[in-house]
Amino acid sequence: MTLSKYYGIAITLILLDQLSKIFVANTMEFQSSIIVTEFFSWHHVRNYGAAFSFLADQGGWQRYFFAGLSFIASIALIVWMKKTSSTKKFELLALSLILAGAVGNLIDRVVYGFVIDFIDLHYQDFYWPVFNVADITISVGVALLLLSEFKK
Repeated sequence: MTLSKYYGIAITLILLDQLSKIFVANTMEFQSSIIVTEFFSWHHVRNYGAAFSFLADQGGWQRYFFAGLSFIASIALIVWMKKTSSTKKFELLALSLILAGAVGNLIDRVVYGFVIDFIDLHYQDFYWPVFNVADITISVGVALLLLSEFKK
């Protein structure tokens, strides 16, 4: 695959992320839940912080901090992708997934001032923090990147 195809993957995932968030925001009341199974629900929340709502309760400065951090990370990922050999397909795929997630959540921070989260996994009394498609792409991308490093 050429580099443009990896950017295409990232753009497709950014669109999927944004469309899913728009759908949730337009069809579910804020803080409402739809129970799907014993361990999975849709739950519309707003994350003003970072992963696991880190710094969410601060005075608002974190919006700009995390947006700036996402922007810088996105630029760094694009440069990293450009410098990566086209033969390193696994690494390029991982980087495109991370880029998609960073940009997806960056868009939310710039447009809304928070990130829309809605995927809620739980078991009995254990609840994983609510997350979104961008968070999934970042997590899978990081896992693939680590795996590609271990393969070396």
